[in-house]
Amino acid sequence: MLFGKRKQVVKRILIVEDEPLTAFDNENFLGDAGYEIVATIDHFDEALEIIEREKVDLILSDIRLRSQRNGIELANAAKKRGIPTLFATGHPYPGAAEIAVGCLHKPYNERQLMKAIECVDRHLQGESVKLPRGLELFVTTRGED
Repeated sequence: MLFGKRKQVVKRILIVEDEPLTAFDNENFLGDAGYEIVATIDHFDEALEIIEREKVDLILSDIRLRSQRNGIELANAAKKRGIPTLFATGHPYPGAAEIAVGCLHKPYNERQLMKAIECVDRHLQGESVKLPRGLELFVTTRGED
């Protein structure tokens, strides 16, 4: 279909953020844009429980969380389950490219967040994308043939 809606692979997003205002804003921005928010939480253990029982297409996670464990450990656990993680953080992690699909650097605005999610979606489908300011993408993850 020539003018049909573009296929999306990212529909269900888990938000893992320890800053309440940022978490609230992200949930509202993404929900208003048509994404289904699986949950918005700030603890590693809750996030792990959710990815074990729910379908999640993307985790939007800060690196620092309100628990002893962090977003790096969550991204490792998610990667083992085939769930990509986009870090949204002001504290970049040097090894992020090995465990996450990308990193959106704080501070970011609503437009940058929306563009970042769209870029991740296209990137996961193997498309080349023009990156918005503040976004780094790492490896392309393709679905199984």
